[in-house]
Amino acid sequence: MSAGQIDPRRLRAMVVKEGVQILRDPSTILIALALPVLLLFLFGYAINLDNARTHIGLAVQDDSAAAQSLALAYQHSPYFAVTTARTVAPLRARMIAGEIRGIVVIPQDFGSGAARGHRPPIQIIADGSQPNAANFTTAYARGVAQTWAAQEAEAAGLRAPLPTDMSLRFWYNPSLASRNFLVPGAIAIVMTMIGTLLTSLVIAREWERGTMEAMMATPMRMSEFLISKIVPYFLLALASMAMCTLLATLVFGVPLRGSLPALLLLTVAYLMPALGQGLFISAATKNQFVASQIALLSGFLPTFLLSGFLFEIASMPKWIQAITYIVPARYFIPALQTVFLAGDIWAVILPAVACLLGFGAIFFLLCFRSTRRSLDK
Repeated sequence: MSAGQIDPRRLRAMVVKEGVQILRDPSTILIALALPVLLLFLFGYAINLDNARTHIGLAVQDDSAAAQSLALAYQHSPYFAVTTARTVAPLRARMIAGEIRGIVVIPQDFGSGAARGHRPPIQIIADGSQPNAANFTTAYARGVAQTWAAQEAEAAGLRAPLPTDMSLRFWYNPSLASRNFLVPGAIAIVMTMIGTLLTSLVIAREWERGTMEAMMATPMRMSEFLISKIVPYFLLALASMAMCTLLATLVFGVPLRGSLPALLLLTVAYLMPALGQGLFISAATKNQFVASQIALLSGFLPTFLLSGFLFEIASMPKWIQAITYIVPARYFIPALQTVFLAGDIWAVILPAVACLLGFGAIFFLLCFRSTRRSLDK
């Protein structure tokens, strides 16, 4: 195997040979076509970060009209599913069992305090074992009480101090549906699996099956060999991306406000480091099992944990934030979410494309050197 001018006829034959090998491998088809559907349905339906109706307990220890009015305010709140009781004890037992996430206690002297012109504070108890749910419960429970107090003051003709009137608008994702940013992130996971995991096996497979020595005896160039390994998986990844985009828009209702050329540009740019990383791992290890494990550890896990997909990068420790800069998905996922939710914002897309192409060039250079050293041995 030598370097030199690429022979289009020989390259075409090698690409066809690799394509036939992909079609004969059920695991490749499973990962490329079945896994994307599974992941999209998982992140589209099973994983939901939206604030649903939280189950809370309401201990109404006072029979006054004011206490009953406040209790009705909680019962009619769209944020809570309320279980009422006279005391805290039965509600505490339900919170220990995980049936409710918090308890609101309206004390016995609530009505008498209202008659004197002031109300004793209510007590809000939250399950701190789940911090996010606890923060949501306390914030909305306090908000219901404040809204009720303002309405009572207005009904009594009192001038209660009101906060500044605000008009809230949520751009790009007006419904605040977590699905709209989870599904594009899941697409990035799919591209990583196809680009890095599958290609990490191709050269190692040739070494394990003993076919690499036969290929080395042919006049095939090393550049032809690498291109023949890339092109079929590149086309397979593009087909998977098209399928994922159709599922995201038609099945899950995720808006695609950007253009297809912008989406294609981002996909091609991200496939460069993904394919290059997989080929480099395959050439360096020569073992399919080892290659697949390294691909999962260096490709899938960083994409899942360090790309900002599920966890905010700004909330990570500084030294972990520094590590995220060498994760290609850190640039791909925000740009992909921008194309889906905001449109063709080229000030976001083009820097991401430049970074991804830079990562791709580095990985392909490493792959070329690693393959040449392997063949020289």
